[in-house]
Amino acid sequence: MEFIKHPTLADSICNLRSRKIKQTFFTQINTLIDWQPIVSILKKHYTKGKSATGKPSYSGLLLLKMSLLQTWYGLSDYEVEDRVNDSISFSYFCGLHIDQIAPDHSTLSRFRTILTKAKAYELLFKEINRQLESHKIIVKTGAIVDASVIDTPLKPKGKTNHKVTEDRKDEQEVQVDKDYAASVDKDAAWLKKGGAYRFGYKKHHVTDNEGLVLGVLTTKASTNEIANLEDVLDTADLPEDIPLKADKGYQSKKNEALLKKRKLKNHILKKAYKNKPLTHWEKKFNKLIGKTRFKVERTFGGIKRWFYGGIARYRGIHKMHTQNLMEAMCYNLYRSPGIIASNCKN
Repeated sequence: MEFIKHPTLADSICNLRSRKIKQTFFTQINTLIDWQPIVSILKKHYTKGKSATGKPSYSGLLLLKMSLLQTWYGLSDYEVEDRVNDSISFSYFCGLHIDQIAPDHSTLSRFRTILTKAKAYELLFKEINRQLESHKIIVKTGAIVDASVIDTPLKPKGKTNHKVTEDRKDEQEVQVDKDYAASVDKDAAWLKKGGAYRFGYKKHHVTDNEGLVLGVLTTKASTNEIANLEDVLDTADLPEDIPLKADKGYQSKKNEALLKKRKLKNHILKKAYKNKPLTHWEKKFNKLIGKTRFKVERTFGGIKRWFYGGIARYRGIHKMHTQNLMEAMCYNLYRSPGIIASNCKN
């Protein structure tokens, strides 16, 4: 007797298994984070009352949790609305009962705009990091600084005449200036990196030695990191006497003085100059620092792979900063259960 295989049964088993994995992660996050301080911040900047139809408005915490889901799974406003309505694990994480309907995409968009204007995402990011630090997940025994380019699809079309200026020659990175039409994102800028023209923004991260994000700065793509280190460091509350690691593009007399003023140990990679190659000890120093410094690049890579990051979802530098903060927040939370489990084994 020939048995008929039912692929839909296998699919449903996989779905159940996937749901269980998601539910475990969501339970871990709800156990890890005390949402009450988050609610206090949201209440200050997102006042709920009655909607135009007279129905009670949705809570800020529900909308923030939808934003977390949106970032973790790379969803649009429309998609996250559908997923919360269709998925038991998503709705459970958001605190919705089975008979409740998720906020629509326009409500989520308005929520993001209100919090962006109020600069509340910075406060939410810092509060979550404060809690992660209290759980010994974030440990500030060292810091790493680096930047990554975020491309925007809202770029000029057609043939482009670029005005090029040199920037960080050793990294093959060149700033590009151009006047562009009203249809593009005017807050973004051109950059030539590795021989390719790119249009968008830079996100600058300060991380701990494990790559968890301590601070975020968003700038135009044309911003030169070597002159921007102080602004980046201002985003993170770093203790004194810890080493700061960065690639050789940050090496300058000004930055050496800055780190000395802030009482941070200078672990920026050494850079060779014309007629002045690296010494044997400088090469050894670079190799030693590189064993930890790469972890900030792993952070950028993780955000791209896991959350489909690296592409601008919004127009304007302020909303792009919101995107960068949400991705950093989600990255730290995503890695937290694994770090806790690792700490328990040691």
